[in-house]
Amino acid sequence: MSAITPDLIAAHQLTEGEYEKIVSLLGREPTYTELGIFSVMWSEHCSYKSSRIHLKKLPTRGKLVLQGPGENAGIIDIGDGYAIAFKIESHNHPSFIEPFQGATTGVGGILRDIFTMGARPIAVMDALRFGPLDDPECGARNRRIVEGVVAGIAHYGNCFGVPTVGGETKFDPCYNGNPLVNVFALGVFPKDKIFYGKATGVGNPVIYVGAKTGRDGIHGASMASAEFTEESKQKRPNVQVGDPFLEKLLLEACLEAMQTGAVVGIQDMGAAGLTCSTCEMGSRAGTGIEIDLMHVPQRETGMTPYEIMLSESQERMLLVAEKGREDEIFRIFQKWGLDAAVIGQVTADGMLRVKDHGKVVAEIPNRALADEAPVYDRPHTTPHRKAPMGGPEFASQDLQQDLIALLSSGDLCSKRWIWEQYDYLVRSNTLEGPGGDAAIIRIKETGTSIAMALDGNERYCYLSPREGAKLIIAECCRNLSTVGAQPVATTNNLNFGNPERPEIMAQLVEAIEGMAEACSFFETPITGGNVSLYNETLGEGIHPTPVVGIVGLLKTMKPAGIGFKAPGRSIVLLGGLGSCDLTHFGGTQYAKVVLKQLWGMPPVLDMDYEKRVQAAIRDVVRQGLADAAHDLSDGGLAVALAECGFPHGVGAEIDLDSDLRPEFLLYHEGPSRILVSAEDAGPVLSVAASQGVEALVIGRTIPGRIVVKNRGRALLDCGIDDLRTRWNTALETLLRA
Repeated sequence: MSAITPDLIAAHQLTEGEYEKIVSLLGREPTYTELGIFSVMWSEHCSYKSSRIHLKKLPTRGKLVLQGPGENAGIIDIGDGYAIAFKIESHNHPSFIEPFQGATTGVGGILRDIFTMGARPIAVMDALRFGPLDDPECGARNRRIVEGVVAGIAHYGNCFGVPTVGGETKFDPCYNGNPLVNVFALGVFPKDKIFYGKATGVGNPVIYVGAKTGRDGIHGASMASAEFTEESKQKRPNVQVGDPFLEKLLLEACLEAMQTGAVVGIQDMGAAGLTCSTCEMGSRAGTGIEIDLMHVPQRETGMTPYEIMLSESQERMLLVAEKGREDEIFRIFQKWGLDAAVIGQVTADGMLRVKDHGKVVAEIPNRALADEAPVYDRPHTTPHRKAPMGGPEFASQDLQQDLIALLSSGDLCSKRWIWEQYDYLVRSNTLEGPGGDAAIIRIKETGTSIAMALDGNERYCYLSPREGAKLIIAECCRNLSTVGAQPVATTNNLNFGNPERPEIMAQLVEAIEGMAEACSFFETPITGGNVSLYNETLGEGIHPTPVVGIVGLLKTMKPAGIGFKAPGRSIVLLGGLGSCDLTHFGGTQYAKVVLKQLWGMPPVLDMDYEKRVQAAIRDVVRQGLADAAHDLSDGGLAVALAECGFPHGVGAEIDLDSDLRPEFLLYHEGPSRILVSAEDAGPVLSVAASQGVEALVIGRTIPGRIVVKNRGRALLDCGIDDLRTRWNTALETLLRA
């Protein structure tokens, strides 16, 4: 009678059909260790079994793309013999269970994804989602999670020595039981020094390097592939523990080892640990790997083969070296004070063969674990939504108080409390850090700078996953264009609920299809990313939350920034006032904060017009015609004017001529609009005309106030100092709630 019981199969989150497939592949019942190996490699987190067929719809090729999906990070050519590697990953489930360590190891993992390609990490960004800090029932827990996550990101990045240069943080009740922690990292290297996670060369030694293996993180990948229940807190041992100082040593040792020419393949031990790194390296190369666990450095006694193979202890890498050059590797890692041990060799039979003191405890075809893991075309109906199509009849009681409420809300208030905990200037490459439309890092080896932006909008995607995804891509590209950068490539993190529910699967499918359409149109191919599913607690799923990170290229120059510089400058609204009706107002921040409702559809996007607006602002910025530029997004025109006024205390006097009702005029979030201040509006208008883009001179900069009129009627008259104080202090006030 087999020791593998139905309860044991279920505990490993394998279906009966999947278990039958395992038996068929092996021609026998699996061992306990093999069951664990299959469970993590066939988990949603590692196999993408629900999303893989749909991810193929995404555009992945472009003239600058050197490496697309399938490796640890995407790579694009930035010219002058250099390339950048970048990717975004999630650590959502661990950050709910143990916020500090969950976020810490999320940063550590994405950094390893970058330097395993041979690149030196030079920037980190994060996209965070939490439940409301003042929620009557969950506020205390949400505040604890926020403080832990931010501290974890700061701790790892600051200690490792990489700047955290920007990101976004938003709050919504749908994240009360399931926060999202998405981390983006980017590195730079010569484009002829790319390394891949392939176990090539039969007979070459397989070398384990870095930290010793412990029992932390066992079944972390499986935990990230399941909904949260009342028992989730018991999964704390599944959360890894990170050591940024050790990872810094690992970075330097790995990069030095790569320079010797002795390394022929390298892979991070991330999700699924030693299991994932061995079988994926073998599968990519079409080879096998044989290891003996007696050689694996361990920090705990009595570890079983199951525990060693499934441990997700941090700061570990797997190398394949050229046979006969092992000593070169050992000397380097010894110099950096790190373990390095030959644990096996590359074989020709395509098998992952695991021994324990010479006894075989697992023997599985590599491709069955990696490339040939199960793939499901799950049923999908129409996207889940409870929001009505029609909105309420309303009239603002006080437009000025509405602005104060928006600027004091969790989504729109200053995130200074967060980013001041990050060292965003370390390595002295940061030209534009947190608080702008996009972060900018200069590449010292070239005359090029890299602009980076992260964007997501769960309200838009809840109302229409397809249109919401397109708006996110457009917004992210617009942020880059507003600082003068040409958007060139994308990485994505797809955060969704349970894909086994057809209405949730429909959200994922439509978001991917919308993203594919927009990325193709804006010529920003997807070079890699991450899918995080089962973001549900007690049957309540999050709003669909695709997050995109897009990189852009520009010549190194001083960015204009978003702040109005001095009184007396013309203010131009590039793209025009836009249009809005009640149906397309329901996803705005105004609807969320002031009306506390969600309805209708997202704003209407004309991608051709958006592309022309972006081309116009790039020309304006590159020609030095603007002394400030800021796109209109969350909160609309009024919030953008306030944000432009905060950096230098210079406000604006605006005189409009519009049929739009005041609430729409001030707070609608129609895309393709950018505020520009300039000493001379004429050249800006000429550039706009050359692109067939509407541009309106709507006012001028003035000291200390935001004044907005429409056809002579006063809509706003606010002091910047008062607005800025409320905006600056709101987050800390909410954290003390």
